[in-house]
Amino acid sequence: MKKAMIDAEILERHNRQREAAHRRDLEYLAERLARSGIVLEAVLDELATFEVALPTWAMAAGGTRFGRFPIPGEPRTIFEKLEDAAVIHQLTRATPRVSPHFPWDVVDDWAALRAHAEALGLGFDAVNSNTFQDQPDQPYSYKLGSLSHADPAVRRQAIAHNLQVVAWGQELGSTALTVWLADGSNYPGQMHLRRSFERVQESLAEIYAALPEGWRMLIEYKPYEPAFYATVIQDWGSALLLAQALGERAQCLVDLGHHLPNTNIELIVARLIGAGKLGGFHFNDAKYGDDDLTAGSIKPYQLFLVFNELVDAAREGVPGFRPAYMIDQSHNVKDPIEALLQTVDHLQRAYARALLVDREALSHYQETGDVLMAERTLRAAFETDVGPLVAEVRRRRGGALDPVLAFRESGYRQQKARERSTPATAQAPGYA
Repeated sequence: MKKAMIDAEILERHNRQREAAHRRDLEYLAERLARSGIVLEAVLDELATFEVALPTWAMAAGGTRFGRFPIPGEPRTIFEKLEDAAVIHQLTRATPRVSPHFPWDVVDDWAALRAHAEALGLGFDAVNSNTFQDQPDQPYSYKLGSLSHADPAVRRQAIAHNLQVVAWGQELGSTALTVWLADGSNYPGQMHLRRSFERVQESLAEIYAALPEGWRMLIEYKPYEPAFYATVIQDWGSALLLAQALGERAQCLVDLGHHLPNTNIELIVARLIGAGKLGGFHFNDAKYGDDDLTAGSIKPYQLFLVFNELVDAAREGVPGFRPAYMIDQSHNVKDPIEALLQTVDHLQRAYARALLVDREALSHYQETGDVLMAERTLRAAFETDVGPLVAEVRRRRGGALDPVLAFRESGYRQQKARERSTPATAQAPGYA
């Protein structure tokens, strides 16, 4: 039996107090959907399949270049991060895996860490390497790049780190390596644009060749930061070139914050699906740049349109379509657990709305050039209040009707503030 971090009685009481109102809301929605020929139970079945991985680096309060403000009770170790992740999974029933980041999450006893996760009902998703920071014991600096560095010794060090991360991932049962590089330049002339890209491709090829059977490599891109003139893997086209050159198990990872303002991200998603190279997502939201805000908090319609492409590909049965869903956020002013509970809810709502799209009608309007009705078909799904659907899926799977309120009612944060009285020493997350 898995260890429950929140007392089952607290959760049952939370749901019991809200169940009557929830049932009325669900019955109203079922009747409304039925008028459009949508069967509630079918939507619930599909919605129940949605899962997203939690990032270990988002369990503690994040930071900015100006500072970090830890909160009482935040986790100090990877073991405590897993406990907080288990709380989120217990309340949402949609986050059964955790994505660790190395060397931040390195431990001496991998078997103990894996056993701890299994006891909490958790597994491990993609592992993340880190060549955007120098580590205390490394001989060469990444100040001017890692896998793209002009010095072969630096590249070998970065390759060795990625291979070590894969080995640690094997200890945990992971099957994917996510690579994000800070490599780039701040000034014209600093870096040879073509050769630096070729060196990254050669380095990734060495890592790719050593991947265990069944593993995937997920390649991120980012237009700027920390390099502000040119990044080596700047855009989805660069990531796609690398993935295509490396092989079938190399794919692109779309971080929603890694785009310039007003970029049509759903179009990028569609292109990568068409190329068979959509590997996964880092979900978050942004107003200006890589803001790492709560997914769906700024641009909920964009998030819906992304999920619309994903559902469309799934319904069509696109070969090899199996994107990995992960969250990548930095929580500077919200309680991290509450922010992640809110995020999962926003993702489930976006997915639920995408499931409601009348695809037969949409295709007809697209093919016949009926612009207004095509847009209206999408808007009808987006404007549907799917809250009762998402809540019902959680309830049926043993989660909370309202995860954030259930978390507050549990007193978990206050309990951990007493137990974790030693100030947090974890490094402020700087992952992008």
